Amino acid sequence: MADDSAMLAALVARIDELESRQAIIDLTSDYCHGFDKRDFDRFLSIWSKDCVWNIGPPFGSFSGHDGIRKAVQDILWPAWQESHHLSTNHVIRFLDADNASCVCDVDCVGTLTGDTDCQIVGATYTDTVRRQDGHWKIIQRDVKIHYFNPIPGAPLRAPQG
Repeated sequence: MADDSAMLAALVARIDELESRQAIIDLTSDYCHGFDKRDFDRFLSIWSKDCVWNIGPPFGSFSGHDGIRKAVQDILWPAWQESHHLSTNHVIRFLDADNASCVCDVDCVGTLTGDTDCQIVGATYTDTVRRQDGHWKIIQRDVKIHYFNPIPGAPLRAPQG
């Protein structure tokens, strides 16, 4: 009977880790969709109330939900006419059942406000995440921008048809 209890506990822990792993990946998906579709509520929902978002130069660092609001609504959305984020290569390391770190790579294609040329950005997100009240949230995101370059003569246009 003790072996059955131990096996059941191990199975429950494995299922919890699998569900947690997907929930942590979903944080980045909600970040991308929220930002690109300008759905601020979706974007804000991924952050803990005491979060830190270190975007780095030239944008800076922002703390708490008020800082996230300022970064997105006052700085980033006014700068970007259009953006499309793609994230991949998620590596998640659990420190315990409710704390983890995640690293993923991101490419963003977009157009800066007032520009016609496409911009391409490549970066790595390094996250500290925590489960709070049953939901995973980003405590801190550090962004390392690898490149931020225009592609002259390459406007973003919908297919003609």
